[in-house]
Amino acid sequence: MFGKKKDGETSSVVKKEKVEKTSTEVSKEKMEPEPVSIPEVTSEKVDTALNDDPDIGSGDSPIKAEKSKPKKLKSMDDDVSLIDEEEEASSEEDENSATSLRMQRARNRIWLDLRDGIDLKALARMKAEEARDEVNSAVEEIARFRNLDLTKSELGQIAKECANDMLGFGPLEELLEMDGIADIMINGPDIVYIELGGKIEKSNVKFRDNQHLTTICQRIVGAIGRRVDESSPICDARLPDGSRVNVIIPPLAVDGACMTIRKFTKDKLTLEKLLEFGAMTPSAAKLIMAIGRCRVNCLISGGTGSGKTTMLNCLTRYIEQGERIITCEDACELQLQQPHVVRLETRPPNLEGVGEVTMRDLVKNCLRMRPERIIVGEVRGPEAFDLLQAMNTGHDGSMGTVHANNPREAISRMENMIAMGGLNLPTVAVREQIASAVNVVLQVQRLRDGSRKVTHISEITGMEGDVVTMQDLFKLEFIGEEEDGSLITALKSTGMRPKFWDKARQYGVENLVLDAMEEAYG
Repeated sequence: MFGKKKDGETSSVVKKEKVEKTSTEVSKEKMEPEPVSIPEVTSEKVDTALNDDPDIGSGDSPIKAEKSKPKKLKSMDDDVSLIDEEEEASSEEDENSATSLRMQRARNRIWLDLRDGIDLKALARMKAEEARDEVNSAVEEIARFRNLDLTKSELGQIAKECANDMLGFGPLEELLEMDGIADIMINGPDIVYIELGGKIEKSNVKFRDNQHLTTICQRIVGAIGRRVDESSPICDARLPDGSRVNVIIPPLAVDGACMTIRKFTKDKLTLEKLLEFGAMTPSAAKLIMAIGRCRVNCLISGGTGSGKTTMLNCLTRYIEQGERIITCEDACELQLQQPHVVRLETRPPNLEGVGEVTMRDLVKNCLRMRPERIIVGEVRGPEAFDLLQAMNTGHDGSMGTVHANNPREAISRMENMIAMGGLNLPTVAVREQIASAVNVVLQVQRLRDGSRKVTHISEITGMEGDVVTMQDLFKLEFIGEEEDGSLITALKSTGMRPKFWDKARQYGVENLVLDAMEEAYG
C-alpha cells in the first residue's frame, strides 16, 4: 500500500509539473507573434505614394503632415548625464553639510573648553599678538586632548574665530579687515549687509545668537566708557580707527540687536584720491583747496552716507599747521593732520540721568579756549546758533556738516535748528546771522549708481529783503548713462566771480581761484 501510494504521489507531482510546463509553453506560444513578411519599399514607391495621396504634404491636413515629420528622439546619454550631474550635486551638498556639521560641533566643544579653562585677566594684560598666540596654542591643545578630527586649516580657522571672540569684535573682525567697505549694517544675529563699491549686498557673516551680538555691542561701547542695556538701549560709539558706531538693542529693536558701522578706509582719503574716484574735477579741487586755505566759513551739506565727513577731512588738510583747531563731535571721527588740535566729545547722561554734556555745551566752551577754528562734526540742534556766533566773532575758517539735499535747504535747516533752541528771534534776524556768518555751502550727494560726487559749490552773497541770496560757483550737470548703469556727469563752472575774492588775495591764493574758475568755464 505504502508503495502504491508513494508511486501515486510521485506520479501526481510529475503530472503537475507537466501540466505547468504545458501551460507555460502554450502561453509563450500565444505571446510570441508570428513572423510577418514586410514588403520591400523603395524610394520610388514612397514618392509615388506621397504624390498619389492628396492629404499628405498639402495645407489641408496639418495633423497628417505633422505625423509624417520624423520625430527627434531624446538620447539616452542625455538622461544619463543629467542623472550623473544630479548625483554629483547631491553628493557635494551632503559632503558640505557633513563638513559644516563636524566643524560646528568641534567649534562648540573647543569654545566651551576654552572659555572654562583660560584666564581672561591674564590674557587682558598681554599684548595683542602674545594674547592671540596664547589662544592659538590653547585651541591646539584642546583639539589634541579631545582627539578632534580637524585638518590644519580647519584648526587654524577655529583658533582665529576664538581669538576674535575673546580679544576682538568676533565675526566683525573679518569685515573690518576688508578694504572698500563703507558701511556695515547688522539687522540681527543672522542678517548682515555691507556697502561695497557703492552697492548694498548681503554678507555671509553670522553671529551665534542674539546674546553673542549683544556682547559684541557692549564690548564696543564699553571701550569708550559708554553703556548699552535695557535701561539705555540706544548708544553712539566709535571704533579704535575712528569708525562711527550706532547700537540699538531690545526692547526697542524687535528682531534682535542692531548695529550700524560707518567704516573708514585704512588709507586716508585726500582730494587727489577723490579726483581719481571721479568725485570732482581738477578745477573744483583747486577751488576747495583755496577755500580751506583762506579761512572761509564753510558748511558741507549732504544726505546720509553722501561723504560729508570724508569731504570735511579732506578740506581740513589745507589748514595752516600753526593754527589752533578745536573739534566738537558726538563720536570723534575726524582725522585732522595738524599738530595743534583739541578734540572734544559729547557725553550721555549716567544711570541717575545726570551728567549729560551736549553739543551746545561744547561749542559754548570752545569760545573760552582761544580757538582759531571751530569744527563741528555734525550740526543738528540748537548748537547751530552758537556756531554762527563763533563764525561772527573772529573765528574765521570754521566748518561744520549739516543734513540737507541742496544748498538752499541747508540754509532752511539752519533756521529750523536755531528755532529748536527756544530762542524767540525774528526770522529776518536769524537769516541775517546766517548770511553774515556762512560764506560757502559745499554740497555732496550719493547718486543712484552708488558714486559720491560734489554737486554744488555755492556762495552766500548777502540779503535781499528777507531772503538770503546765493550764487552757484560750480554745478553738476547730468549728461547721460552708460551701458553698465553708471551716470555720465560734468561739474562745470558758472563763471561767476566769488565774493571771497578779497580774502583769497589776503592769503595769496587768488591765482588758484582764478585758475579754477577759468579752466572749468573755458
